[in-house]
Amino acid sequence: MNDTKQGRGRLQFLLIAAIFLGPLLIAAWMYFSNAGLAPEGRTNHGALLEPITRLTEVLPDSALHSQTDGRWVLLYENAGVCDEDCRFSLYTLRQSRRMLGREMDRLARVFLHGDIPPDKVWLADEHAGLVTMQDGALAELLKSKRPVDLEAGGYYLVDPLGNLVMYFPPGIDPADMVEDIDHLLELSRIG
Repeated sequence: MNDTKQGRGRLQFLLIAAIFLGPLLIAAWMYFSNAGLAPEGRTNHGALLEPITRLTEVLPDSALHSQTDGRWVLLYENAGVCDEDCRFSLYTLRQSRRMLGREMDRLARVFLHGDIPPDKVWLADEHAGLVTMQDGALAELLKSKRPVDLEAGGYYLVDPLGNLVMYFPPGIDPADMVEDIDHLLELSRIG
């Protein structure tokens, strides 16, 4: 009688173990086999800028720090005259911020221009709230941090702590840029 109780106890233990370990083993098999059921990796549309550069340390006197109020910054840099490409980039900057919806107040737009200031009347009419500034040292730093394999004239994303985070190439679809920014805002507890 003792042997039948032990046999029954072992059987119950094996059934309980199968109930708990079975789904885990099936999931591991599905993940590691070539069944095509493995989760897809996340890809960014912009380029992560590594190593991280803290602008507040590298350029402590930059006006950027005082004009963004601890928000995320989407920055466009154009050293020349603001021609049609520049105007379209500023339009993309504005629309990208609007596409963030209720999160748009967490993002400041900055236009870093060169020696020729932009048309202030046009900016006031078309781009209210856009921070415009001239900072040669910041412009040079941004150019040095842009990935060499990506075209110049894109957008830089700076976090509220002053870290240069991402670069988006000039021809990017604004929806793709917003997807990356929205993902970062969702994960961020700052700004």
